[in-house]
Parts: sequence; C-alpha cells; structure tokens
Amino acid sequence: MIKKTGITNNAIRKYTMLIALAVVFVVFAIATEGRLLVPQNLSNLLLQNSYVLIMACGMLLCILTGGNVDLSVGSTVCLVGAVAAQLMAAGVNALIVIPLCIVISLLIGIWQGFWIGHVHVPPFICTLAGMFLFRGLGRAILGSKTVTVENNTFFDIFTAYINIPSLDSGDVKWSAFLLGCIVSAAIAAKAVLDHKRKGQKGYKQEPIVHIVLRSSLFILLILAYTWQLAHYRGVSVMALWVIAVILVYSYITSSTAIGRYFYAVGGNEKAASLSGINTKKVYFLAYVSMSVLAGLSGLMVIARIGSVNSDTGSSFEMDAIGACFIGGASAYGGSGNIRGVIIGAILLGVINQGMSIMGINNNFQYVIKGAVLLTAVIFDVLSNRKSGKA
Repeated sequence: MIKKTGITNNAIRKYTMLIALAVVFVVFAIATEGRLLVPQNLSNLLLQNSYVLIMACGMLLCILTGGNVDLSVGSTVCLVGAVAAQLMAAGVNALIVIPLCIVISLLIGIWQGFWIGHVHVPPFICTLAGMFLFRGLGRAILGSKTVTVENNTFFDIFTAYINIPSLDSGDVKWSAFLLGCIVSAAIAAKAVLDHKRKGQKGYKQEPIVHIVLRSSLFILLILAYTWQLAHYRGVSVMALWVIAVILVYSYITSSTAIGRYFYAVGGNEKAASLSGINTKKVYFLAYVSMSVLAGLSGLMVIARIGSVNSDTGSSFEMDAIGACFIGGASAYGGSGNIRGVIIGAILLGVINQGMSIMGINNNFQYVIKGAVLLTAVIFDVLSNRKSGKA
C-alpha cells in the first residue's frame, strides 16, 4: 500500500503542471470564444514566447545548482540587441554580426562564470550587478534611442517561414504537418528505446500505461498544433531554433555526465565535491551557457520586433525563471527537467496570449502571472517538506 501511494503521489506531482496547462488552455479557449485556437494566434504563441523557451533552458542549469538564478539575462538581451542593431545600421553584414554578438554574450558568461564559480561571489549579487551593468552599456550604445533593424538577411535567418515548393505551394503548408509527424515519430521511438534500455539495466520504471498515455498525449498535441500551423504560414525558422536548443539541452541534462553534475551539485554540493566533481566548473558552465542563450534570444527578439530600445529585454529574466519554477524545477536545486521547462513556458505563454486577446489590463496580467508563479513555488516547497527535503 505504501509503495502504491508513493507512486501515486509521484505521478500526481509529475503531471500536475501538464494538467494545469490543459485546464488553462481550455479555459482561455472558451473565454476567448475560440480566438485562441485561430492558426495565426497559435503561431504567434510560439513566436512570442520563443525567447522564454530558449532562455529557460539555460536558466534551468543555474537553478539546478542550488536554486540559483541569473538576473542579468534581460540586460544581456538589450546589450546584444543594441550591438547588433547598430552594426547592421552601419552596414555590417548580418553573417558577421550574428557570430560577433554570440561571442559577446559568451564573454559576458565567462565574466560572470568566473566570479561566481571561481571567486564564489553569490550568484544573486553578481548577476544583479550584471543586470545594471549590461543594461547601462546597452543604453549607452543605443544613445537612449530606438534603433530600427532593416536587414533582410538577418530576418531570413530568424523570422522567415519554411516554404518547400512541392509541399507548400497551396493554401495548406504541408511541410509544417510533416515536421509534426517527424517529431511525433521521434517521441514514440525515444519512449520505446528508453523503456527497453531501462529494462535491460534493471532500473525501476513507471507503469507502461503512464508512458503510453503521456507519449500519446504529446503526440496528439504536436499533430494538432502543426496541423493548425499548416493552415497559416507554416513553420517559422524561429521554431527550428527553439527546437534545436531544446533538443541539445534535453540531451545534456538527461544523457551526459556534465548534465548529471548539475543535479549532483544542486543535491549536495559538498558531497559532489568530495566525489570528485569540479563544482567550480559546473557553476562556470551554467552561467556561460545562460549568457550565450540570452545573446541568441536577443538576436531573435530584435528580428521579430524589428527594432531595439533601452527597455528591450525588461523582465525577460522573470519569464525565464517563472517558466522553470512553474515547470517543476525545485527552488532548492537538484530537481527539474527540460520537459517541465517547456510546459512552464507554454503555460505562461497561453496565459499572456489569452489575456491579451481578452483585452485584460496589463497590470492585472502581472498579478495573474505572479499568482501562478507563487502557487507553483508553494507547491514545490510543500512537496519537499513532505518528502523531508525542506
């Protein structure tokens, strides 16, 4: 009986946010009289939250190390966006600007990673200082003005839509649905292979019914979503950037030694150090990774909006942090995964999109998002308290 109860409680906790996402989506679909389900709005749901999905993947690594966060990512977005906009305005080729901006974000990550990992400056203080420092540099580069981006090559790299003549010449962009089928097949294959691998190694596994139901639900959602995209403009290149980042970070956190190190450091840093893990390196890599993703997000944001100003990136760090905690990352560190981060980011996106369609005042939108985040963290704290972790 105890064993069954433990499995049940674990399953409830594991799928709480997924259930919450489904409920919120249905509620807003009804409240908006179906406008949320319009193909254009579903397409915008991904594009408008692409930066959250990407930055949340990096923020997860910071949180895994012990509940730490990076408060400077919004300012990094502003700084990188300012540099990119000014360089392209000066006539520099976008193919040069993009890698240069990624290098700048890498240097920012190295700077912060050094102080946090090697000098042991508290992450909150170091990144808070970075938030002011990089925002100030960004505003100085912009001259406190709005700079417009007008570079077709830059737009094609981030905001163009995939168009395969043989598939997308009609009203339905079949390449979008084809991509959904490919992703669905990959999810099914991964579920089967993971189950087989764990069985061969004798690992404890969740009931096969849970695996089938979860995989089937994800596959149905993906097919339904890409079918709707196929009836708008198809798949944006920006979506491919998001998918690439998610796949890379999902692999890192689930299938690599360094990924396990992040969990180990967050679980017990002293024990991890005594077992031979270089904790300094783990902290360093977490913040380097976060800054690089913030730089990439900065490029994507200015490509989507078409301009950059002194307030670009404001509160982005809160969205990334919120997506992680809402998606199940523990405020104590050592727990969380990319799948949960995706759910958290989409949940925030649905709330934002639904409230915008309904015309709800922006101030109340902040209130609702704050309440959702607080509820998620309270749930995490109570769950850890019951399990003896807090």
